[in-house]
Order: sequence, then C-alpha cells, then structure tokens
Amino acid sequence: MRFLHTMLRVNNLEESLNFYCDILEMKLIKRRDYPEGEFTLAFLGYGQELDSTLIELTHNWKTTNYVLGDAYGHIAIGVNDIYTICNTIKQKGWNVTREPGPMKHGSTIIAFILDPNGYPIELIQVNN
Repeated sequence: MRFLHTMLRVNNLEESLNFYCDILEMKLIKRRDYPEGEFTLAFLGYGQELDSTLIELTHNWKTTNYVLGDAYGHIAIGVNDIYTICNTIKQKGWNVTREPGPMKHGSTIIAFILDPNGYPIELIQVNN
C-alpha cells in the first residue's frame, strides 16, 4: 500500500494553482476537465505520481464557496531552511500566519501559511 494523494476542494482553480506552483514551488503533474460532471481535477506535488504523494485540487465549476469545518487540521511540508523559505514566501506577497519558531512544548521549528481557500499549511524544518 502507498499513500497517493489528499484532495482539497478549491473555489478558484487558477488562483490555487498559482499558489501551490509559485509560492510552494510544486509542479502540476496532470490536469483534466470533466465537462459532463462540471469539475476539474489538478494533481500537484514535488515528484512524479508513481513515487510521491500528491495534492489533488478539485474545482466544481458551479460551487463558489466551501465550509472548511473544524475537524480538518492542515497539510505539512518538510523544508530544509524554514527561515529562508518564509522570507521568500513573504517576498512573493504571501502572508506567513505563524513565523518560524519552536512548536509549543517542543523543539521542532515550524511555521504556518494559509492557501487561497483558507487551508492551513504547516512548514516543518527537517534536517537532511
């Protein structure tokens, strides 16, 4: 078994693609429109579909707003230099909602940003 992807419903597909590809530097792996069902699927990630986990962005053409709910947590992305990445994100005009620093009750360095739909994304400093 292998973890394939996580699906997020998005309000504006182009805005979300710009965020994930430009701000988070993911690659668009594949995109497909389904005119009969009036939706589009876009798969993004840091590697190819066969060897990495992807994010699936689902855009339902007639839906303009979703309720995120309080059960959803966040997406976590490991980064090598969290301070530089957060500075780059800010230089690209995006807001870092929690500046890099140790997590509460721990020593792991984390930061948070929000995607255009309000989904939280945690950046975690990893040492390679």
